[in-house]
Amino acid sequence: MAQLDIDRVIIGCNKGDEGCFTQLVDMYGKRCFGYFYRLTGNRDLSEELLSELFVKLVEKISTYRGGSFDGWIFTMASHIFHDHLRFKQRQTRLLDEHSRRIRSQSAGIASGYDGDADKMQIVLGELDSDVRELVMMRFYSQMSFKEIAESRREPIGTILSKVHRGLKRLRELMG
Repeated sequence: MAQLDIDRVIIGCNKGDEGCFTQLVDMYGKRCFGYFYRLTGNRDLSEELLSELFVKLVEKISTYRGGSFDGWIFTMASHIFHDHLRFKQRQTRLLDEHSRRIRSQSAGIASGYDGDADKMQIVLGELDSDVRELVMMRFYSQMSFKEIAESRREPIGTILSKVHRGLKRLRELMG
């Protein structure tokens, strides 16, 4: 969608136009769900985080000050994901459980039961959570390196390096 169209939708949202909020959900629902799903590997949790994102969107739309709306919404999504992990105080436990589940699913890949998409989900789980999130922001959420760096408040060189290492590791694991 062109910037003028997104600006028009945001103006409508700021005026309380439910139709404009529906347009934003239609425009960003699938991409944001995919972002959460690739981070969590859990459909129900991803739907819960997506719902929370759109509630926050309604509450915070007036704080959007221009620039990349994609960057703004995915920054909010990233914060929601990290807030969820902190709130539950289970980041380590979640990642450990996910890794065990991935290892147990590896046999399915070896037998040819799961497709390439499932294999990608499994090997993504082998990446460090920070690197996995950056890879998802860049390639699944289609954010530019600049947008990622701004949203994470990290130097762009750091982001480039982490994504490069993550992609290198993915190639090794997919090998």
